[in-house]
Amino acid sequence: MREKLFLKGNEVIAEAAINACCRFYAGYPITPQNEIPEYMSHRMEEVRGVFIQAESELAAINMVYGASAAGARAMTSSSSPGISLKQEAISYLAGAELPAVIVNIQRGGPGLGNISGSQADYLQAVKGGGHGDYKLLVYAPYNLQEMWDLTMLAFDKADEYRNPVMILGDGVIGQMMEPFFPTPYVKPDLPEKDWSLTGCKGREPRVIKSLYMGEGELERRNQIFQEKYLTMKEIEVRYESVDVDDSEIIIVAFGIAARIALSSVRRLRREGLKVGLFRPITLFPFPEKKLSVLAEENRRFITIEMNAGQMVEDVRLAINGKSEVMFYGRPGGAIFTPEEIYEKIKTVY
Repeated sequence: MREKLFLKGNEVIAEAAINACCRFYAGYPITPQNEIPEYMSHRMEEVRGVFIQAESELAAINMVYGASAAGARAMTSSSSPGISLKQEAISYLAGAELPAVIVNIQRGGPGLGNISGSQADYLQAVKGGGHGDYKLLVYAPYNLQEMWDLTMLAFDKADEYRNPVMILGDGVIGQMMEPFFPTPYVKPDLPEKDWSLTGCKGREPRVIKSLYMGEGELERRNQIFQEKYLTMKEIEVRYESVDVDDSEIIIVAFGIAARIALSSVRRLRREGLKVGLFRPITLFPFPEKKLSVLAEENRRFITIEMNAGQMVEDVRLAINGKSEVMFYGRPGGAIFTPEEIYEKIKTVY
């Protein structure tokens, strides 16, 4: 029987990255993700990898750009305002088609905000917080088992698509501790990185860039990117549904909000109320097709988020007027209780 591990959420991400052959990490301290660089600082030495505490968030993400260009599996992590500082280079990574894993353990905002858990960076993550027509593959784990599994998957998908991948967590799940199974990493059969900059002795030089000045050249590059994002939409969608088949009200929530809402759904079900939960695991690509199918039954939906209303925009687009979509949120790092969500559902049922 496999043994369980008992770690803090941030440490789970770090150890999963090590298991997925991440050998370069650069970051800068910011609460509530500091356990990731702290953990990496000693584990990278043990696996003969590279750990750098950079002089700034900007420096860290650009170091990741360089390490990725050289063929390394590279990762950085930060929290909300730190991710904002990385946005330009994230766009550069996407434009140069360089794989990287970026972890955002969200805190309350805007501005410096507070160090409590939040989900207010949804739009930044899924709509492209930097400049240009680019997308990240975005995973939203809701427990430590998913933090482990999705972090390892993120490195594979980053390499497969030659695209940055984001793990979108929050201060609650980053700081919590619970047992999980450290599933072994099995590296998929991926193409060799025949684009990486490893020295051109004995071969033709390689160029990695995102600057295209020829007539129509950049448009053609963008069309290639859009085809890649469409492929993601077709085959990379992940979600979980609980008791939705006969539900009259479906809660739509991601990450820690979904975990809290699940307790409320179970209580409401015990009382005979037909309530279900739909949880997007990939925020991009968003599981819009499944939500659209569920809306055919003219059900009501309520989106629950730890923000002032962000994912609800994608829920409304997916349902496209076929069912009523309500919203309940708490911004600024405020955290729901299961009782609070229970009472909210009772009032609208």
